[in-house]
Amino acid sequence: MRKRFALVGAAVAALVLSLLTVAPAHAAAGFTVANGRLLDANGNDFVMRGVNHAHTWYATRTTQALKDIKSLGANTVRVVLSSGDQWTRNDAADVANVINQCKANKLICVLEVHDTTGYQEQSAAVSLARAVDYWIGIQSAMAGQEKYVILNIGNEPWGNTGYSGWTQATKDAITRLRAAGFQHTIMVDAPNWGQDWSFTMRDNAASVFAADPQKNTVFSIHMYGVFDTAAEINDYLNRFVTAKLPIVVGEFGDNHSDGNPDENTIFATTQQLGLGYLAWSWSGNGGGVEYLDLATNWNAGTLSAWGQRAFNGANGIKATSREASVYGGGTSDPTPPTAPGTPTASGVTSTSATLSWAASTDNVGVTGYDVVRVNGTTETAAATSTTATATVTGLTAGTAYTFAVYARDAAGNRSARSGTVNVTTQSGGGGAGCAVTYRVTGQWQGGFQGDVKVANTGTAPVNGWTLRWTWANGQTVSQSWGATTTQSGATLSATNVSYTGAIPVNGSVSFGFIGSWNGTNSVPTAFTLNGASCTAV
Repeated sequence: MRKRFALVGAAVAALVLSLLTVAPAHAAAGFTVANGRLLDANGNDFVMRGVNHAHTWYATRTTQALKDIKSLGANTVRVVLSSGDQWTRNDAADVANVINQCKANKLICVLEVHDTTGYQEQSAAVSLARAVDYWIGIQSAMAGQEKYVILNIGNEPWGNTGYSGWTQATKDAITRLRAAGFQHTIMVDAPNWGQDWSFTMRDNAASVFAADPQKNTVFSIHMYGVFDTAAEINDYLNRFVTAKLPIVVGEFGDNHSDGNPDENTIFATTQQLGLGYLAWSWSGNGGGVEYLDLATNWNAGTLSAWGQRAFNGANGIKATSREASVYGGGTSDPTPPTAPGTPTASGVTSTSATLSWAASTDNVGVTGYDVVRVNGTTETAAATSTTATATVTGLTAGTAYTFAVYARDAAGNRSARSGTVNVTTQSGGGGAGCAVTYRVTGQWQGGFQGDVKVANTGTAPVNGWTLRWTWANGQTVSQSWGATTTQSGATLSATNVSYTGAIPVNGSVSFGFIGSWNGTNSVPTAFTLNGASCTAV
């Protein structure tokens, strides 16, 4: 499928992204990255809320388009440029004009080279190295604009062929840009036509981030048909947040020829996690994907159904966008929220605990809370919440933990840390009354896909779980979604992720996996949930 010129791939499920502590950003002239968050030049948290505009194909439309995009509440616009390899080159003068128009409309400008789209699969596409040549060639337009411009090296810089080359090529591109003197925050798109179904970007993001000497790189995932379920969207984004690696949804739509993306979850999850999003695209789509136009015939007064959803719907641009403080807008408030109250713990099980605290106050409003696990002077992300309560999952039975909470306000300020609470998880149990349905949903030579449904048939809710079974024929799991899997010999342990941790009475959750087999692939018949036996259905 192509959105305008780009084919996107099909989905497979996930590998585990390691939890990493990411170094703070190097001091820079404009945007920076710190602790997994994008900060503007005033040090305020900045969350992109905006759209894409195809400037290189519709340059005469740009002046009015940027005015209209701003009038509808956006704080960011991602602008399509060309290196001259596939389309007419946008020279330094043109790029400078685009930047000035972004600034005049108080929009943050994300500039991207589109000629890299689908490299090694699209015959005319060029490499990231060629995109870097272009950036160096128009560097005069970029110099001094670090407060207002983010440099997106190349759009969807690999197709579905040879995408393993993405990691080193991206590192090399970042290194060359820094050596050339670029101080901007750099954005990198995923391979597989931006959708990373191979998880190449996800699993190598930490090493790519580390390759930036300024530690000032943001990752961009494009969500179309590959991301057609809430589980896939939540799993992908939460892994970056947990690892403190900055991630934005650089493109997405409400429909697509390769599948129907779950746009409602994209809006809801990015808002919950405080992540940026940029809808594709303002107007001018062709080739059968005209439905992706946000504005019909370039008219801000006649938004399409997709445009109404993106700008005016729940968690949409109008409700959630905050102007960058470098423009003196609503996000320039320097006062952080008051510290949350010291949390108390309840509902402690072998794998989870619910924390509650007195809410913070703030003059521009508290937008959310970050729960952290404290170990000496080290803090690790544990949960996020928009209310003064959160359930922390994925804990180990019989283990002591220390937790604390921070508050965030609408300007991106973070409060002082709350007091700490000590929690010791139960040593086991909590799984009585459960039924497990295990299905092989697809099988091929040496491999298979499985789906597992865990039902709570007991009398009390389950908050956090680990399901275990033992295979009889040496099967192994290589990928999973909806749960984190580990294996010791023939015994498989599946532990909930954040969005599958709660199983109400008479409720159920499901997760899936990709596995391997050899000779026989018999179905396991004995399961335990948090140490208690379950009925096999």
